[in-house]
Amino acid sequence: MTLDLLFWIGAGFGLGIVYSSLFEWTLHRFVMHKAVGSFDYAFKAHAVVHHQTFKADHTYHLVHEKDARLIPMAWWNGPVLVTLTQLPFAIAAWKTGHWALLAGSFTSCAAYYCTYEYIHWCMHLPRQRNLERSGIYFRLNGHHLLHHRYMHKNFNVVLPLADFLLGTLLLRSKVCFAQPKGSAVPNVQPNARLRDPIPDVMETAEVAMGK
Repeated sequence: MTLDLLFWIGAGFGLGIVYSSLFEWTLHRFVMHKAVGSFDYAFKAHAVVHHQTFKADHTYHLVHEKDARLIPMAWWNGPVLVTLTQLPFAIAAWKTGHWALLAGSFTSCAAYYCTYEYIHWCMHLPRQRNLERSGIYFRLNGHHLLHHRYMHKNFNVVLPLADFLLGTLLLRSKVCFAQPKGSAVPNVQPNARLRDPIPDVMETAEVAMGK
């Protein structure tokens, strides 16, 4: 394998990760949280069904086994979404003649989607897995928990790069709320240290009204 080939594979892989974060953010914000014209499948499946089942209180974790099917996306979403992420890379590869760029981007975008599905599954169905003991997962879990409390914030699940760049990053709740507890769940209450005990508090009227 030549250095030139390795370079284009590496470039595609790195750009694919960055692009996946931006793609995830865009899809999540503009398709999964609002209907796009008459297309409302993603909005209903995610914002209506998923968010109504898994909230920011104790129901953030699976309560009824029958609802486990509501955690992942439908099986066919993966191939469709990964294919969509490859369109700009396919055009770039065709224009430049460096098809190794597409090989690298496909690998990273497919891995990003698989990572999304797995850690999202672990977040809502914790089982003391090795992954759940890692510091990165701990912080991402808090990041996603805040999204279930504030649906207009923290659209990334895997890599919050787009949240940071596009101004939707939220590190801590604005008000106290009755969040879930667990060894892999950080304390996201206002002005609390990362691993402080989670206060047993009732949501304020503002929280109840969804503000």
